[in-house]
Amino acid sequence: MISLGSLFSRETAPLLGIDVSSSSVKLVELGRSRSGDLVLERCAIEPLERGWVTEGNIEKFDEVAEAVRRVVRKSGSKTKNVALALPASAVITKKIILPGGLSDKELEVQVESEANQYMPFSLDEVSLDFCVIGPSATSTGDVEVLIAASRKEKVSDRQGLAEAAGLKPVIMDVESYASRMAASRVIETLPNQGVDSLVALFELGAMTTSMQVMRNEDVLYERDQAFGGAQLTQLIVRQYGFSLDEAEAKKRSGDLPEDYRSAVLGPFIDSMSQEIARALQFFFTSTPHNKIDHILLAGGSASLPGLTEAITHQTSFSCMVINPFDAMDVAPTVHVRKISREAPSYLTSTGLALRRFYQ
Repeated sequence: MISLGSLFSRETAPLLGIDVSSSSVKLVELGRSRSGDLVLERCAIEPLERGWVTEGNIEKFDEVAEAVRRVVRKSGSKTKNVALALPASAVITKKIILPGGLSDKELEVQVESEANQYMPFSLDEVSLDFCVIGPSATSTGDVEVLIAASRKEKVSDRQGLAEAAGLKPVIMDVESYASRMAASRVIETLPNQGVDSLVALFELGAMTTSMQVMRNEDVLYERDQAFGGAQLTQLIVRQYGFSLDEAEAKKRSGDLPEDYRSAVLGPFIDSMSQEIARALQFFFTSTPHNKIDHILLAGGSASLPGLTEAITHQTSFSCMVINPFDAMDVAPTVHVRKISREAPSYLTSTGLALRRFYQ
């Protein structure tokens, strides 16, 4: 069997969750208290320059590897085991039904045979893994199995980043799976623990906003749209004549002219709320559904002042910013005030760090 690392396996040793996006590298390390509560042990973020990572592809390997080294140093962690993730666009997933009672070896043979039907390239070129989800809901005695496959070079790029930083890659996940794992803890805090609720999770990245609509354990709809926080940076450049680097730094620090909110931020928030409403409309026209119970926002732009209110006004649906560290204890090594501002950016890296404890 060709292995994609431990995509779905449990890891009990200390583990870093490292998320490499187009704008930054985020690191989270979690532990448990004596009472069993989750503890945020360490977290750190290191910005990346534009073009170093494009659409999930590592374009400047040495520069990104150095950023991974810096984020580990910044966090102060001595942990070497790391969980990384590939963008959903780089992974083919498929649920299949197989006979129950097969041995692991028999399952591997069956999975490779089935995977041949769905892969647009030779199995020699892919890393492949699978997970038995549970009994089939439609076929008595059979089991439902999830297959995940990616081109070997995509996996090697992520593994190489970790190894170049002196880390040991032990889990390779999918970004959307990791973000759902972290979001599920927050969904459980919604009314009725979120049971049977339609939840739309929007991750507002620098270049792309990813949308997932979930109900209980099922993903009903996924869509990526080409808008994000980088558009706000571009607006700042055009309005005030800053360079891109200056605009990005001033956006992060809040050191902007007095008319920033009215001249730049307000129009951008209006535009973003309209894009989110449009994305939901695509969902409604593609499915039998016509409403959402909760909208959750994550990513670097999620905490922009006035955004949740604008989205609720535009869509008429409840909207909130997600904090993946909610209901966690926080170790003294973590700067609490700084984390409260940056928390929505750590959704995927938190999901990766949770692989230490959960399947």
